[in-house]
Amino acid sequence: MIWRGATALAGAALGLAAPLAGADWRERLALSGPEVTPGGIWLHAASVGEFNSVRLLAEELARGFPLMVTTNSLTGRELVRGLGHAAALAPLDVPQAVGRFLDRIRPRVLVTVENELWPNRSAIAAAQGVAQVVVGARMSQRSALRWGRLPGLIGPMLRRIDALSAQDAGSEARLLKLGLPEAALTPRLNLKLLGPARVEPGQDGPVRWCTVLAASTHEGEEAPILDAWLAAREAVPQLRLILAPRHPRRGDAVAALIAARGLEFSRRSQGATESAPVLLADTLGEMEHWYHAAGICVTGGSFVEVGGHTPWEPAAWRCAILHGPHVENHAGDYADLDAAGAATGCASADLPQRLVRLVQDAEGQRHMGVAARALLLERAGNPATLVTRIQDLAQRDLV
Repeated sequence: MIWRGATALAGAALGLAAPLAGADWRERLALSGPEVTPGGIWLHAASVGEFNSVRLLAEELARGFPLMVTTNSLTGRELVRGLGHAAALAPLDVPQAVGRFLDRIRPRVLVTVENELWPNRSAIAAAQGVAQVVVGARMSQRSALRWGRLPGLIGPMLRRIDALSAQDAGSEARLLKLGLPEAALTPRLNLKLLGPARVEPGQDGPVRWCTVLAASTHEGEEAPILDAWLAAREAVPQLRLILAPRHPRRGDAVAALIAARGLEFSRRSQGATESAPVLLADTLGEMEHWYHAAGICVTGGSFVEVGGHTPWEPAAWRCAILHGPHVENHAGDYADLDAAGAATGCASADLPQRLVRLVQDAEGQRHMGVAARALLLERAGNPATLVTRIQDLAQRDLV
């Protein structure tokens, strides 16, 4: 009641100032915005990252129902519009704006990404018979303690949820304790892994087993990786290399490092392909080609103090993963992959022998790649159950 009263007063004041507001603020007040066929699905994602994590879900839902996407950011809105979906800035959580927005689009289902729960949005949607779904829900222990002090806000919002997919068991347990009905739970999904999990690796090429990809490398990594590859090639002359710096603008500097070692090499920016024995992949947007071409991936950012890059992209392509000691950004992921026999950590001094061992044991290399992909699919989860649940709710008659 306190929240509703305070936000109603704020909404009235904002309404009086609306004639002076710019177009974006008028959209946040639901005084303007794109039209959409009523009776569809309202999907809310905070910004670019959140929407990207549910792009595949959005595409699936849009095949059967009118879809309206809202974001909190201008960049998010423009991204969504660029992909061909109706998009607007989300209405402020004041009763007047939420009411106007719902009256205009009249959705059957509100799908919220991650943690974007708002009291007025929840209450007014429920009053209008709109089913409510949360995907990729996260609730840390710290957030749960804070929400636990406000049971009058969090409890009613959670009890109105018809379906919720949590990202992990801890979030699931904490949400249940705060008031989520157990019947609302659907299988867990890790939204950020759904994209990699959709990759279809295809058949291995004839030289994949002896091709090494150094992916997304940083300054200070290329030299030791090149030296390790050269040392390994003495034992395995067939060894090939694709070197893909994180920032292609460093292409000339990396080319100088390769040339200083007396190696003949080709550059992707000059039209070369993965058939080159040594390829400098100094372009953007082509990493999938290199993952497909290489059976072994050395993940960049892990041999210098950058914190490492995601291991799930090479895992999607069944790469055997080698990484350095600096994987703080994805410590749990790398630890799990290491434990599953899908990845191996080492210092740069040990990299030559690791490369030789993997190339000389093609079956072991293949097993690592298969194990990496299997763990990815397990962690991502299958969105089919959630999609079906949303579709069923959207087909339900409005109250």
